[in-house]
Amino acid sequence: MSAVRFHFDFISPWAYIAWCRVHDLIAPYGRAIEPVPVLFAALLDAHGTKGPAEVPAKRAYLAKATTRAARAAGVRFAPPPHHPFNPLLALRVAGGAFASPSERRRAVDALFAAAWGGGPGLEDPEAVSAVLDRAGFDGPARVEAAASPDAKAALRTATERAIADGIFGVPTFQVDGELFWGNDSLEDLDRFLDGADPITDDDRARWARCTPSATRPASR
Repeated sequence: MSAVRFHFDFISPWAYIAWCRVHDLIAPYGRAIEPVPVLFAALLDAHGTKGPAEVPAKRAYLAKATTRAARAAGVRFAPPPHHPFNPLLALRVAGGAFASPSERRRAVDALFAAAWGGGPGLEDPEAVSAVLDRAGFDGPARVEAAASPDAKAALRTATERAIADGIFGVPTFQVDGELFWGNDSLEDLDRFLDGADPITDDDRARWARCTPSATRPASR
């Protein structure tokens, strides 16, 4: 069976909450999780949209909604020192070489916790190095490797592939040709993996025939 590809950016609190939840959800289906770090800002640029933290009203709502969702899920949650922040270093570390899927998960766990679990944040290379050290890695070596051309190219390639696959936000789960966007899509993912997806071929055909009759004027 194919893995569930988990597209994420450490900048997203929703991605953190979903990461904490998804492993238990898919365990009964015998599926693996493949973490895929992507640059959320590049997804936004490709689709001409803004992140929720870039819209003041959404930013204010985001703080409350993510806190409620984390507490409901029993996930430890506290914002980083700054948000939005630059996630590039952590993303390149997460996309690097690891000896096993369990090692990569441990690294992603540690980096997410540093951002959203009450940790020091992910912008300071020394802080990222210390986080990785505590997780059992050679932090300085990982941080150094993340600055290499190969690490930069790997993140760029993963982001470009995500855009080509129609991914516009994080977190997005991709499995068996279907996309599920957001922490609140986990229940839909569960039903899909269980063979109980309510979408029919007729539904798909109706949406394919549905075309816009009005468009919003461009901002001036």
